[in-house]
Amino acid sequence: MNPVTKTETSLQEKANQIREDVISVASANGAGHIAPSLSCVDILAALYYEVMDYDANDPFSPARDRLIFSKGHGCYAVYSILADIGVIPHKEWTNFYRHGQSTLPGCLERRLEYGLEAGSGSLGHGLPMAVGIAFGAKLQNHKYHVFCVTGDGEFQEGTNWEALQFAVKHQLDNLTIIIDHNRLQAMDFIVNILDRRDCDLIDRLTGFGLNPYECPGHDTEKLARLAGELKSATDESPNVIVAETIKGYGLKFMENVPKFHFRLPTEAELAMRKSYV
Repeated sequence: MNPVTKTETSLQEKANQIREDVISVASANGAGHIAPSLSCVDILAALYYEVMDYDANDPFSPARDRLIFSKGHGCYAVYSILADIGVIPHKEWTNFYRHGQSTLPGCLERRLEYGLEAGSGSLGHGLPMAVGIAFGAKLQNHKYHVFCVTGDGEFQEGTNWEALQFAVKHQLDNLTIIIDHNRLQAMDFIVNILDRRDCDLIDRLTGFGLNPYECPGHDTEKLARLAGELKSATDESPNVIVAETIKGYGLKFMENVPKFHFRLPTEAELAMRKSYV
């Protein structure tokens, strides 16, 4: 089983295409969680188009790598990619959020025929599920890898730290956690809610026995290279990538602006597109 083929399109070009698709579909259909979706586009593009073993023609394959997408409100990027590779019917995605015209919910629900491995509307539970799946794979000697994409705000949930403690104890090196570190939690910055310092996340991860890797979260090539290397590593420890991202990335007026967590842009704002080159 091989990762999804990108054809002649570069990985970054593909990510930019997905970003434009998310903006267009979400804006046209009145789906407001655009900003949290844009911060993780490059992470997901690196995984689906370069790193993961996933056959779009066989979403039920027992050998497939699993992606647990924990920050459920940022699922527009997941839907766009799965529609692009042919797993989700294109009309389901383009009609997303239109009442009675699509079955895709605003936050992910488990639906394997659409490539959706777990429901994640209730934040903070995706990582514990990913840890359980990775542990089960170890017990049954399965070789697939488990990826979990989480938001940084989710790490104020105690369930995540219990899951990490379990993952370290049981040496789950078949698990890679990628944290979308955009520093915003819903309507405010994380340092204004519970964290005192920007470095608190790294310090906590290290204190739990992990070796977190910091990586530019909008550089698809670096993300793909690091995630691929960690997937192949066998150091008897779960892998953690802290991806430094920008919430609302790609729409200049939206970047790092808390009110856009669930706010639709106006036509005038959409005209102010940022260049990706």
